[in-house]
Amino acid sequence: MKILVINAGSSSLKYQLFNMENASVMAGGVIERIGEKKATLIHKFFLRGRETKLVKEQEIKNHKIAMHMVADLIIDPEKGVIDDIADIDAVGHRVVHGGETFSSAIIIDEMVKQTIKENSRFAPLHNPPNLTGIEVAQQIFCNIPNIAVFDTEFHQTMPVKAYLYALPYEYYEKYKVRKYGFHGTSHKYVTHKAAKLLRKDTGEVNLITIHLGNGCSMCAVKNGKCVDTSMGMTPLAGIMMGTRTGDIDPAIIGYLMEQTNMDIRGLDSVLNNSSGFKGICGMNDMRDIHEQASKGNNKAKLAVEMFSYQVKKYIGSYMAVLGKVDALVFTAGVGENDDFIRYRVCKDLSFLGIDIDPEKNSQQPSPSMPFFIHTEDAHIQVWVIPTNEELQIARDVLQVLQ
Repeated sequence: MKILVINAGSSSLKYQLFNMENASVMAGGVIERIGEKKATLIHKFFLRGRETKLVKEQEIKNHKIAMHMVADLIIDPEKGVIDDIADIDAVGHRVVHGGETFSSAIIIDEMVKQTIKENSRFAPLHNPPNLTGIEVAQQIFCNIPNIAVFDTEFHQTMPVKAYLYALPYEYYEKYKVRKYGFHGTSHKYVTHKAAKLLRKDTGEVNLITIHLGNGCSMCAVKNGKCVDTSMGMTPLAGIMMGTRTGDIDPAIIGYLMEQTNMDIRGLDSVLNNSSGFKGICGMNDMRDIHEQASKGNNKAKLAVEMFSYQVKKYIGSYMAVLGKVDALVFTAGVGENDDFIRYRVCKDLSFLGIDIDPEKNSQQPSPSMPFFIHTEDAHIQVWVIPTNEELQIARDVLQVLQ
């Protein structure tokens, strides 16, 4: 069973071809700056256990041309890994927002496409390019099932008390204003992985999953299902991120509009693109922030302190929600690689049963390998589990096919 996973952005196209017999990647890559004179293609393929990398710079006018390039690379006589497009059993598409309509992956038809389009009001930067990728793929892979997998799907198990905002109820009824949550494929993947590591069925584990990258979200998982998450109706809510505010007093918006004469579009851009780490210290890459903090940059130090504090607060609130917690799970770029952040987050939580071993926390295992960082006598385990959203999408596609 071979499944091609597509993640179409506004000017990019990421892809991976999986052999689901052993969950291995046969080929994959990314095309960036689609629509510009100098687009970049990075393609990797694996034959007989050997990885080969191809890099190109050329004009790629649109996603249709980009998708044709992907198909040609996969079946190229010299660099391809399959003999014919027909060898692909299904194409799985990452779609950011499924609204309330979709609680699982689904074969794409006209109704599905129309609903994805309608949900663009919640994710205007993501759903339209996701839909473009779907429509182009349907033209190229016209006789192959195209299946949508939604970032919001894992969070559809939240109870009403967790996802509803204390606004007039008619706003939910008329406009579907509620918490949806994001990074669902990542939280779902590490939940299943953690259950295996804990030697439990997925339906038996209680976890706090902590996805820390440029975008950050946390999830309270009870009996293998999401019961709360930090992001809201949009990915702006929750803990502070690379360029996003995270939670703020909503009255600040009106106040700043009055004080600065910015319109709502201008302020929305500030909240999403100029806030978070970037707003506090002028940088949004954690590696740069650590470097500047080590040189005595007080704003960089403050950004790290604020971030660690906010993650710690969410851990406390989710422990109250879950009651019993089997493990914390750190994942994504910062969560997987930044031992200092993990230490600052878990420091002084021994009264909750969370104790990490500094030596285990600072280890650098081989890529994609999970490892634990808790002490032997800790009541709550703490794991670092590299996420694999593409593989989770492929697994969801396989489940639909079966």
